[in-house]
Amino acid sequence: MEKLRTILIDDEKTSTEVFAMELEMYCPRVEVVAACNSAKEGLEKIRELKPDLVFLDIEMPWMNGFELLQSIDKVDFEVVFVTAYDEFAIKAFRYSAADYLLKPVNKQELIAAVDEVWQRLERREKSDQLEVLFSNLNFLRHNIPKIALPTSDGVEFVKIEDILYCAADGSYTTVYLTDGQKILQSKTLKQVSQMLEDCNFLRIHQSYLINPAHLKRYIRGQGGMVMLDNGTELPVSRSQKDELVRRLSENGK
Repeated sequence: MEKLRTILIDDEKTSTEVFAMELEMYCPRVEVVAACNSAKEGLEKIRELKPDLVFLDIEMPWMNGFELLQSIDKVDFEVVFVTAYDEFAIKAFRYSAADYLLKPVNKQELIAAVDEVWQRLERREKSDQLEVLFSNLNFLRHNIPKIALPTSDGVEFVKIEDILYCAADGSYTTVYLTDGQKILQSKTLKQVSQMLEDCNFLRIHQSYLINPAHLKRYIRGQGGMVMLDNGTELPVSRSQKDELVRRLSENGK
């Protein structure tokens, strides 16, 4: 693969013009094959040109970015969402570890997003990103306290309250549930932490992220240890000790 054949879709012409210039300047792996200023035109160009990557605005007249994707039978290209600040959408992106950029687009974040897409395509990884994203959007819209987690054979729908803790496993993360189930995620603990940051999860160590709702005891020491409801004991790093103690004080534990 020499270039990422890319389509830009945004209802503001100035946005696509500026974005195309930035991609040309900062992302030599990208070849912009079409810049579309409506969802309808974007759909036509996707079907005609079969891109590797689409930068997609969310809020557009006639059809928004989510509706555009859901109208395509098979999304066989990578998607990076580009949006003005929208708390609801961004929470869904974080839950799903979906690729997104905020307007105005930051140069370094743009480069990082393109690099991430390139690496996924090089590794020929099949992404469940969109299925997971749409599930999480549905949960958020209906105020359902669940999260969709991709697995090796599908997607698992998990109550957030049922997550005990998450543990780093190299470039992967294992999610431990109250019923004893373990779900391996092809994401780093940092990415999982970002997914769950709106759910009050707490990073206690470079290798562990806990759900404070299941914290049973804190055992003091240099960093200390925590015990969870199921008896699991996990170390607390010195650097995370103060934040843990602060959170425990706030919650009266």
